[in-house]
Amino acid sequence: MLLLPPNAYAMHIMEGYLPINWAGIWFAMVIPFIFLGLRSIQKTINTNPGLKMLLGLAGAFAFVLSSLKIPSVTGSCSHPTGVGLGAIMFGPMTMSVLGCIVLIFQAVLLAHGGITTLGANTFSMGVVGPIVSYFVYRLAKKLGAPIWLSVFLAAALGDLLTYITTSLQLALAFPAQYGGILASLVKFMGVFAVTQVPLAISEGILTVVVFNVLMSYNKQELQELSVLTKEV
Repeated sequence: MLLLPPNAYAMHIMEGYLPINWAGIWFAMVIPFIFLGLRSIQKTINTNPGLKMLLGLAGAFAFVLSSLKIPSVTGSCSHPTGVGLGAIMFGPMTMSVLGCIVLIFQAVLLAHGGITTLGANTFSMGVVGPIVSYFVYRLAKKLGAPIWLSVFLAAALGDLLTYITTSLQLALAFPAQYGGILASLVKFMGVFAVTQVPLAISEGILTVVVFNVLMSYNKQELQELSVLTKEV
């Protein structure tokens, strides 16, 4: 399976698809983020145990959305990520841990992704996606964008950068015979792009809807997390 991998055009890289050296590299790159994420979660819970429900909601949101495999006209399948909401509320490091847990359950229960590719999938969906979402939200707010637009951009761009990272991971592992990594990157991005752009927009809209509900019923908690200011 490692020497002659089958075609696997999906947002989660399937079990056994990556060569063992690349699988190991991505595992090693994820470990520091998991460590920092565990510390971040512990600090959050110790400071305010009442935030456990929101933390669980962030994980459940990511699990449900990233479990939706949607066929593409290119013959691939893709899905939303759901990590933007948690990244906005708890920061990117927390979502590294939650994203890894989500991916483990999906690999074991849904055969979506895999254990050998867990490091790579966690890096794209649990590291890059949340980091992009977090900083896009903060930047948009700083520039004076309304909250709904900040949330939308954070979730949508976090989704898009996840698929770009996955494409890069596959391109690095399987460079094209002619054109190398760049040609392979263009190929893999072309496989995902048709489906992922509307999915990113849809995820952005859904995240805004959920965030608006949280603003209505969990405003105090969002203020404690510095997601909202006291004036909002």
